[in-house]
Amino acid sequence: MTHIDSALEARLRRLEDRAELTQLIARYGVAVDDRDLPGIAALFTPDGSFRSQDGVMNAQGHAAVLEQFRGRFRALKLSYHFSHDHIFEFGADPDEATGLVTAHAEVWRNGRALIGALRYQDRYRRYQGRWCFADRLLWFLYYLPVTEYAEALGDRLRQRAYGDRRPADFPESLASWQQHHDPG
Repeated sequence: MTHIDSALEARLRRLEDRAELTQLIARYGVAVDDRDLPGIAALFTPDGSFRSQDGVMNAQGHAAVLEQFRGRFRALKLSYHFSHDHIFEFGADPDEATGLVTAHAEVWRNGRALIGALRYQDRYRRYQGRWCFADRLLWFLYYLPVTEYAEALGDRLRQRAYGDRRPADFPESLASWQQHHDPG
């Protein structure tokens, strides 16, 4: 194999990896919305974790991750998750990657329609020949009743998933935001 062949093979592998990671993310949304616990388990490495930036969710390993989702399913009657953009970074290890995913979710909780703007900060690992989540950290830009959407975007307390008003996870907490935001 020539140097050009090897470089081309490596570039092709990265494109395939990106496509597989995009499919992993899509499968996550479908499995969560379908309440497919075996499907969710298949998306995580056995030691994988699912956490939220606010600390409410924090599970590691298949059993704990699935129990956490069972609790979410009891609270969320109907949900629809959809991802937007994906940013993938690859290092020296061909079986590991990191990513940032922007997404939205529509849910029915406590008799109300809610909408959430989300970011997932992911670590991926190839496990038994396929990409899986090694860690998934959920950040909320907002999570609020649809009826409060218009006025809530201007409020730092945009995280209303738990029945109270909490600060959003971002962007106000980011150093880049703090450096360039004029609060006036």
